Amino acid sequence: MSENATYTPPRVWQWEGQEGGRFTSINRPVAGPTHDKEVPVGKHPLQLYSLATPNGVKVTIMLEELLAQGHSGAEYDAWLVNISEGDQFGSGFVAANPNSKIPAMVDRSGPEPIRIFESGAILMHLAEKFGAFLPGQAAARAECLSWLFWQMGSAPFLGGGFGHFYAYAPEKLEYPINRYTMEVKRQLDVLDRNLAERRFLAGEDYSIADMATYPWYGVLVTGDIYEAQEFLDVHAYANVLRWAREIEARPAVQRGRRVNRVWGPEEEQVPERHDASDLDL
Repeated sequence: MSENATYTPPRVWQWEGQEGGRFTSINRPVAGPTHDKEVPVGKHPLQLYSLATPNGVKVTIMLEELLAQGHSGAEYDAWLVNISEGDQFGSGFVAANPNSKIPAMVDRSGPEPIRIFESGAILMHLAEKFGAFLPGQAAARAECLSWLFWQMGSAPFLGGGFGHFYAYAPEKLEYPINRYTMEVKRQLDVLDRNLAERRFLAGEDYSIADMATYPWYGVLVTGDIYEAQEFLDVHAYANVLRWAREIEARPAVQRGRRVNRVWGPEEEQVPERHDASDLDL
């Protein structure tokens, strides 16, 4: 549709199958599986089914940080879910996540398997399970969870809105690009003002709020997604840049970003992870 054309919505919308641009094959207006395919199960209690998108990277960073702290129970199997091939619509994955989005985790450490979907829920489950990266004191916990849920609510504007219309949509349309750019810059300003007063999002301690936010906003300002740094004038957000660079220097973050990655330099790709040594090759 031309940017200058007038679009009149029909009385009842019908799916034409072309609404996703380059992502048409992975988007549809109904839920549920499209085919029978069980998910694999490895040797560790924690089974992760994911891809190294920002939402997937949140969880692998958390797992690698837990292992770096010495929590041996955080050993995990990370299985690749290739969303471009429709793996997320297999019956086994849908059983783990009825929303058919990565990541999904199954915790098999107890008497009965526990499924956890939504990246924020997985981070909370792991933080509570291992007593790490989530403050115990009420006010500090509330601050951490507020920033975690801020990210969960804000990221759709960045990924689903700005990223889609700026980088992926079949046509460059001024109105949606302006609309989502305005909101993304507002969010960056929210972060920058907060980080002017503290080292990390929820205070002086690194937490699951940082792990959730860095793969979206930290990676945005340091240059790895959307190639929009000049367009967004990211250097205006000096506190966000400082925070992002500190986090990306952490060894566990560097390891976590490589898990379930199938693009970029070959040495950064670890499509599946079943042992710590898989990241040492």
